[in-house]
Amino acid sequence: MEKGSKEHGQAPSPSQGEGRGEGNHPRNLTLVPLAKGLRRQSTDVERKIWYYLRDRRFEEIKFRRQYPVGKYIVDFVCVEKKLIIEFDGSQHAWNPKRDKIRDEWLNSQGYRILRFWNNDVTENVNGVLETIRHALSDPHPDPLPERERGEN
Repeated sequence: MEKGSKEHGQAPSPSQGEGRGEGNHPRNLTLVPLAKGLRRQSTDVERKIWYYLRDRRFEEIKFRRQYPVGKYIVDFVCVEKKLIIEFDGSQHAWNPKRDKIRDEWLNSQGYRILRFWNNDVTENVNGVLETIRHALSDPHPDPLPERERGEN
């Protein structure tokens, strides 16, 4: 996925709901208006999962939805646990390379990503929630070394 130029400090317009911006700051301010718009236009699947995740209802853990993480807007994230949850419709089958690049960058920032197809939620929401619960209770399988987390 092509991203905005860091040198020029400008980001191209987003296309098809994908966040674009620059920098590694977790709340890239150029993405905030887009993220707010995506929250207002949530899909049925996103609304269904948000019912369970919002207000610390799920395992008393805070989740955010349509949240900027660096160059991207993720569907759901628990910043504390560094866990991203993505729900994919048929549009993701057309360009898996784009998702791979995005996932690699998010992983390089220390995030784990759970991906579900939309029909996983409509057909087995309890199974999706159990998978999320399990991921929250397991430590990250490959945490960043201390020097990459910014710790001394």
